[in-house]
Amino acid sequence: MRAAIFNGPRDVTFGELPDPAITDPTDALVRVTLACVCGSDLWYYRGAAPHEPGAIGHEFIGIVEAVGSAVTTLAEGDFVIAPFLYSDGTCEMCLAGWPAHCLNGGGWGNATGGGQGERVRVPLADGTLVKVPGSGHSEGVLRSLLALSDVMCTGWHAAVSGGVRQGSTVAVVGDGAVGLSAVLASKRLGASRIISLSRNPVRQAIAREFGATDVIAERGDAAVEAVRAMTRGLGVEAALECVGTGESLSTAFRIARSGGMVGAVGVPQHDSVVPVQTVIFRNVGLRGGVAPARKYIPELLPAVLSGAINPGLVFDHETDLEHIAEAYAAMDERRATKSLVRLEARA
Repeated sequence: MRAAIFNGPRDVTFGELPDPAITDPTDALVRVTLACVCGSDLWYYRGAAPHEPGAIGHEFIGIVEAVGSAVTTLAEGDFVIAPFLYSDGTCEMCLAGWPAHCLNGGGWGNATGGGQGERVRVPLADGTLVKVPGSGHSEGVLRSLLALSDVMCTGWHAAVSGGVRQGSTVAVVGDGAVGLSAVLASKRLGASRIISLSRNPVRQAIAREFGATDVIAERGDAAVEAVRAMTRGLGVEAALECVGTGESLSTAFRIARSGGMVGAVGVPQHDSVVPVQTVIFRNVGLRGGVAPARKYIPELLPAVLSGAINPGLVFDHETDLEHIAEAYAAMDERRATKSLVRLEARA
């Protein structure tokens, strides 16, 4: 099949990989219609994190082409969203609401096919895939459904972890697709003031459309001073960290008010350090981690289908699979917030 192939840092190419096939009775085979490049993919692209050569990508929607004999909730022709990890939906961790930590789960890769390829073998399909009702969805809705596979759920997790609720004062550190989704999530959860830390005019505009009441372009000490000036010197109740660098995590803790909460979902880099002195002596909490996307997708799906939220606006660059290298380069060079990859699979 045609697919994106990770060869090493700065080297993602278009090529051919083996066609995945059903190997277990709980598998489904999905033909990918839309995929995208994730900010976490850039860590591999930049050489900041390891990735096995071969298949890549973990965000996709598509059509079920075949199901194993033990699959009971899906059928050929179903339109589905795939969360960025697969899970069985029945183990202790899944039943506790943490499918990202499924005892039998895993991620997409060479054994399954990557999300940036024509087809993916989905293990534990009943517990993983979310069927989308209806048909004839608009292009805008399709983009938003794709956003549910990862970034919208991850932004939602940042807001939920940060304790965002009706009337909250929130600041979002990071203006990538996850940070913008966290702005949208905070608005949806009822925050009364949402401060977006962004110095990119395109992303500032999306943040405002998603519900940001304030945008500040400063970073580091200047950003901390600006947020505190906006909040009578107190800081925000919820500081949402959506980058993963040491500076972004430090900023989040410094702009959180005493007794506040940091909701952190950025993939932590080598310089990320939790300031324990702040945790202890200012009572600033920390929650977050890998989003339980399979839990959140059914909760957020009705809002997407009704048009109440439109997270697909984060996609501001589009390529086909043959130009996957450009999709990565555009995000790496910050010419794109998030690259959508449109697939038309061969029969």
